Amino acid sequence: MNMQDRVVLVTGAKGGLGSFVTQQFLAAGATVVGTSRSIKQSDFANPRFTAMAVDFSDAAAVQSLVDQIISRFGKIDVLAHVMGGFAAGPVAETDDKTWAQMRDLNLTSAFYALRAVLPPMRKAKYGRIVAVGSLAATEPHAGLGAYVMSKTAMATLVQTVALENADAGITANVVLPGTMDTPVNRAAMPTADFSKWLQPNDVASLILTLADESAGLITGTLVPIQDR
Repeated sequence: MNMQDRVVLVTGAKGGLGSFVTQQFLAAGATVVGTSRSIKQSDFANPRFTAMAVDFSDAAAVQSLVDQIISRFGKIDVLAHVMGGFAAGPVAETDDKTWAQMRDLNLTSAFYALRAVLPPMRKAKYGRIVAVGSLAATEPHAGLGAYVMSKTAMATLVQTVALENADAGITANVVLPGTMDTPVNRAAMPTADFSKWLQPNDVASLILTLADESAGLITGTLVPIQDR
């Protein structure tokens, strides 16, 4: 897949899935701006990679990030919104800090990113937006109230963006993976059968496919990916 001359913004670029997404876009020839709170230029040894540390719960910081990308590269062709967080617990035991954390990591971050990238995409009459949701958020789950709420709301937000921007050559889709084989998940579930989990590289390949120019007829979709 050829992504030469494409400028890609990857949020959560240093994470268990984000690192694979970043690597695949770079391998396809894209210019990639990778963000997280602690990312460094040395995290990806590629001349087409730019690291920018950003707090996506800060609206002004996100807008400044997008302004800097437009100033330097002239456009943003693709937003791969990979960042997010997980917390478990029944609603009656969910404190304000956990609720706010799930809202900010999974929903507010997406809202700020979308609001910032859409004007330059609409001006260019082109854009590909792919966000990462969760298969668990397709229905209610006991003990996951704050997480499911924030991921479900994020998916609806992206679908709304798809409807609002179909006239501007912009697509917006959500990938819904099951459990992925990442170091964090292995540490959290050490007795699980890891062989049944999704490989992050496979999920990254799907994100790359949806971000390609040829995927212009696919928009507003929720794409579930089952683990085995």
